[in-house]
Amino acid sequence: MADGSALLKSLVEEFVSGLQDSKAKDTAAGVKNGDFTVLQLVEALGLSLTSSQSHTRARGVQLLSEVLQDCYGDLTEKEVEVLIAFYENRLKDHYVITPPVLQGLKTLTKCSTLPPGSAVSILKSLFQDVHVQSLLLADRACVYNMLTNIMETREAELKSLGADFVFGFVQSMDGERDPRNLLLAFQIAKNIIQRGYDLGKFTEEMFEVTSCYFPIDFSPPPNDPHGITREELIQALRDVLTGTPKFAEFLLPLIIEKLDSDVLSAKLDSLQTLAVCVSRYEHKDLEKFLDGLWTSLRREVFQTSSEKIELAGLSALTTITSCLSRSVLNSDSEDALSTFLDVVLKDCNHHLCEPDLKLVWPSAKLLQAACSASNRASHIITTAVMPALVSQYNNRTECSHRRTLLEVMQRFVQSVKISESSENEERVLSGVCSSLCCVTFSALSETNSSLQVTATSVLTSLARQKGLLSNSQIEQAVDHLTRLLLSDEDDKVSLAVVDCAGSLAEVHPTVFITNMIPNLKQIVFSEPMEQVGDSVQHLHPAVRQRCLSMLAAVSTRSSVAKESTPVLLDVLRSTHSGKVSFSTEEAVLTCRSLQRIAEQVEDTEDSGRCFHDVIIPQLLSLALQAALQDKISSSHHSPLVDEAVLSTMVSVISTACSRLQPTLAGQTATRFVSLFLDGDVSFLPDNSFPSHIKLLANQHQDDSWRQSQMVCLLMGCVCSLPHTVAVPQIERLLSELEEMSCTCSHALSYTSAAKCFAGLVNKIPLGDSLDSLLHKTTARVFSELNSEASRVRTQAFTLMVWVGKALLLRYHPTFSALTDKLFLLLDDANLGHVAADGFLLLMSDSTDVLTRSCHADVRIMYRQRFFSENSSKLVQGFNAAPEEKKPNYLKALSNIVNKLPKQVQVTELPALLSLLLQALTFPDQGVQLSTLSCLEPVLADPPPALIQQLEALFNRLLALTSSPAMNVRITTLRCIHALSYFPEQEVLPFRVRVLRALAKPLDDKKRLVRIEAVRARGEWFLLGSPGGR
Repeated sequence: MADGSALLKSLVEEFVSGLQDSKAKDTAAGVKNGDFTVLQLVEALGLSLTSSQSHTRARGVQLLSEVLQDCYGDLTEKEVEVLIAFYENRLKDHYVITPPVLQGLKTLTKCSTLPPGSAVSILKSLFQDVHVQSLLLADRACVYNMLTNIMETREAELKSLGADFVFGFVQSMDGERDPRNLLLAFQIAKNIIQRGYDLGKFTEEMFEVTSCYFPIDFSPPPNDPHGITREELIQALRDVLTGTPKFAEFLLPLIIEKLDSDVLSAKLDSLQTLAVCVSRYEHKDLEKFLDGLWTSLRREVFQTSSEKIELAGLSALTTITSCLSRSVLNSDSEDALSTFLDVVLKDCNHHLCEPDLKLVWPSAKLLQAACSASNRASHIITTAVMPALVSQYNNRTECSHRRTLLEVMQRFVQSVKISESSENEERVLSGVCSSLCCVTFSALSETNSSLQVTATSVLTSLARQKGLLSNSQIEQAVDHLTRLLLSDEDDKVSLAVVDCAGSLAEVHPTVFITNMIPNLKQIVFSEPMEQVGDSVQHLHPAVRQRCLSMLAAVSTRSSVAKESTPVLLDVLRSTHSGKVSFSTEEAVLTCRSLQRIAEQVEDTEDSGRCFHDVIIPQLLSLALQAALQDKISSSHHSPLVDEAVLSTMVSVISTACSRLQPTLAGQTATRFVSLFLDGDVSFLPDNSFPSHIKLLANQHQDDSWRQSQMVCLLMGCVCSLPHTVAVPQIERLLSELEEMSCTCSHALSYTSAAKCFAGLVNKIPLGDSLDSLLHKTTARVFSELNSEASRVRTQAFTLMVWVGKALLLRYHPTFSALTDKLFLLLDDANLGHVAADGFLLLMSDSTDVLTRSCHADVRIMYRQRFFSENSSKLVQGFNAAPEEKKPNYLKALSNIVNKLPKQVQVTELPALLSLLLQALTFPDQGVQLSTLSCLEPVLADPPPALIQQLEALFNRLLALTSSPAMNVRITTLRCIHALSYFPEQEVLPFRVRVLRALAKPLDDKKRLVRIEAVRARGEWFLLGSPGGR
């Protein structure tokens, strides 16, 4: 024990007199190890604490406080009580002792053994003996942290102080200027307000001490290590000011005053704060200030110079109206909402009827903001406004005025607040619904396209008001939409009609099932020329295409889809049979409509069954009939064997299978696999197919490609299934797909087989089966590629690239072997250029397989990983390649870099710049365009390495302004335009050369090229000229 006492005295002496701060850690370790106690430390500090030198006393207290930071968890209640008494007494000592005393008290407030009543005692001593704002920044922060600790653990004791605690806090933070401490102080103030502390007679003082910072005007210094933002301070202060209705009488006049400011940020902060506080107030808190608030809000919207200010003002008006709507009406009290809205209507309504409609939009926006606040506000405003708008519309003759009024009406319909209290309650727009429909139908009957487009928006908004439109009104709307679809040739009108019909069908499906779909079917199956009386009426192909698009747009409900999809299937059936003359383009559009339905229809068991039982089997049956047609009859060529149609069929099957429920998805996969492996056609409708169909066999007849290319439909199914759905007979299936990929001579067939093989490989779990499959496949592929006499090298290469992509996406280690082979093939005489394009395939997103929508295993940043692992190989290969093979490497590099994210391109460009500049000299237009696409975004923020290569860059670019390819000329001119923004001293020497070279593109035969040339030359003319940019 004597040794411990001697050690303690030594440590104290070295810390206090020797000024060795590290001894505090040694002392704390001694306390933790039990060599001595905290109270023994206090006794050992006796001479230091009673010294006549204030700095000596401060060092003694500092040692004790630093030891407590490490040991406060082991203190007993008695020890804490003694230490608090000691520290409270020290607060009366010299001011240099105050900082370590505050540190010690802060530590003690974290003790779980803090005695009852000690928290009050600490705060009383603190508020009485310490002038907080005279302390340094860190010491003030210590006080705020101490208050926070006590509020978290001793809330009941603090509340017993009543308003005295609030007064003490107000004194402590009054005058605080540091943003770090303000965040702490605002948090304490927020807790005081929200946790029910008694503000008492100090409510105004609490508001004044915080509101003096409103609105926040703070710009953090550059490279601020603390990371405090203006937004953080604004939110923290807003939480305080809006935390209690007791501040309403002080805050609302302050906001009205700040709205007169010329500083936009102050206006915005004031409006946003107003919206928050009013949402927590009652109408009685607002009564005195409504006139001033309305005057300020009206001014901000009518005279706004900022969209943000306008939106914030409208939001605040909505909140005020909502607050007034919550007021309870008594027989002897005034209706606050009606009184306020009367003022709003008085100031705004007359602008809606002015001849020139100059102020119609500001007025309308204010009224709409109030209208959207509540059901009662909607009733009051629409009753006063809508009849006048309808009357105005009917009295106007100019289309522009009528369109404006129609747009205003549409916004009012959108802004109406729907009451959810009662199903039988009268709808807000019930009284004006009939007149609104008449106006809308009248506008749809006009010849002005902009008026028609606006009318469709009004109709959509009316339809979304549940229960507002009657069946007869919906039927009228559908008739108008159908008429416009058939008669109007304006693309904007057609798109608006299709969108409107889609919105209406979602709410009112029955009318579309009974009215529109039968009409569309009749029109679609009409012959291109029909005899009507003595004249011949032509059915324009665009009308038929719009009808097909409409069938997809209205099919968001499964009940509608059940009626529309048979029509689309009938189109494909007629296309195949030739009974009605549908073109290949119309067959493609029909498949796209089916794909859109599969994508957007509600995800229910009924819709899943529809695709599983009807649509997918029908598509398979039609495709198979077309594939076998020449064996049965050669009288008619079916468009369904065309690649364009088959590709869109794939998208239908892929989208549908990706959304099927697991059970149905498994059954669909079984059907597909059994059809393609075993020729099982039992599930297909119109089953008149020959037995023993072999779709995956490598048949050598001239027409075998018709059957083999159907493998793309298999790909659409099995490669779109979720990971939880197992593909049956997968080993046999993979073997057949590999065989077709490596032996078939038809491009679509072997490419689809390779993609299907890759899509399955991407989802196979890691393990021996996957490893053995990849080993066998790569051995076969490499064998074919290594044999220059092989007749299927292209097929083997296609399989290798697609399997490589499947492995790249999931980070499989076998991918590196395929990559190395791909690099070697860049030197191949026959496959070099194809290998360069292979890198584009690896880096690009596929559309029909290996996508996230198909549930493929796609890891993040796979492109960046591929680039970082292989860019050096590409550069080394380029340097070692003979001159005639270098273009392949440059094209590969360009294809890789072009698909990287822009941030990565900027980072990696300096190392590859010389190669990219060299790529611009090669005659291959694909290489040129890809390289220019890489350079264009980088020129916006050029790295130093690029500025050092300006001579070479200008030489390459100016030569390309005469390229035969229009896209190359356009992109080159954009790059030259971007160069004009480089540092003036760097690019000014090139000005004359550039202007001379840009004279020729000004006369280019292509308008898009001339546009870019004018823009670029204009900027280069301004460069360096007096009064220029």
